Amino acid sequence: MPRRVLTGRVTSDKMDKTVTVLVDRRVMHPVYKKFIRRSKKYAAHDEENICKTGDSVRIVECAPISRRKTWTVISRNGEAVGVEATASA
Repeated sequence: MPRRVLTGRVTSDKMDKTVTVLVDRRVMHPVYKKFIRRSKKYAAHDEENICKTGDSVRIVECAPISRRKTWTVISRNGEAVGVEATASA
């Protein structure tokens, strides 16, 4: 099964090697047929602690790292980060 990839904005970088990412999505209301915004926060692994609050990041599903962390940061502001960056270079 393919891993999901989400795009969001970093809202907190206060934890060590972890960032909180806010992901917004638009869904249609079933009765009124109007698009409404839904958002959710994900805890994502940031190995080098390079993501800062306000950065736009892409996160990908991974094996559970801790109780809440099952996502890893793969790119920050359009640039590859971590293992993917060294493998593609």
